[in-house]
Amino acid sequence: MSARQHPGAEVEEVSLVAALPGLARIAGFASIRLVEWTAGAYLRAGSRLVRAAAAGEAAGDVLQKTGEDLLAYVRDLLVETADGGAAPEKPAPRGEVVEAPEHPTNAALRERGAELLRRSADVDLADDEAHPAYVRILDELAPDEARILRLLVLEGPQPSVDVRTGGPIGKLKDELVAPGLTMIGMEGGLRRPEHVGRRLHNLYRLGLIWFSREQLSDQARYQVLEAQPDVARAMAEAGRGRTVRRSILLTPFGHDFCRVCLPLDTVEIDALE
Repeated sequence: MSARQHPGAEVEEVSLVAALPGLARIAGFASIRLVEWTAGAYLRAGSRLVRAAAAGEAAGDVLQKTGEDLLAYVRDLLVETADGGAAPEKPAPRGEVVEAPEHPTNAALRERGAELLRRSADVDLADDEAHPAYVRILDELAPDEARILRLLVLEGPQPSVDVRTGGPIGKLKDELVAPGLTMIGMEGGLRRPEHVGRRLHNLYRLGLIWFSREQLSDQARYQVLEAQPDVARAMAEAGRGRTVRRSILLTPFGHDFCRVCLPLDTVEIDALE
């Protein structure tokens, strides 16, 4: 060993020789990615300069942005090479179609349908089995919506009126001023009666109630409703207005849901209160 040679030089030389294949791979990968990026950067920079010229933007600012892109690319490239070429996934570029999660196959759906038919023919199946949607519906109900259902199942369909402009002969322009005015908020003892409209629409969305165009047989109930302050205000806003009488009632599905899921007996309700 030469006196001038460092004691660890031989070890370093052997390590360098062993690392040469890996260094060559990294260098080759980096050169390929650099060529790809250079071509893309040329196109992006060209389009940026055109847009900058059209918008009156300074070319120096555009060149600076291009340089920032280069620095960001170099950082990503170092991460890729360090990980053996596996770069972290990036969001898809705008406009690129991303595959949706895989849906069940037709065979799987048909198998589930066949299972339902098999269970429907099972004579040993319990007669009191509840509809599988009831659990989900209970999770999607607000407390005031349960009160509305209780009112409808105990007291029956409720009157509703729309206030419209125009006379009964329709000579004036007919416009809707206030739709679906009811006394359900007051009759049902809702905690937030001002939100009765959205509560009713959620019950309709769940298939529990129906907004019917039919009137109730007891017309006196409409007279009481039309004397309420909100109806009177809407009639005053309409000028020569009129009311269109309708009704709100439970669907058969809603009746069964209330029977299964809500306490309706007087003893049960008294216990809740």
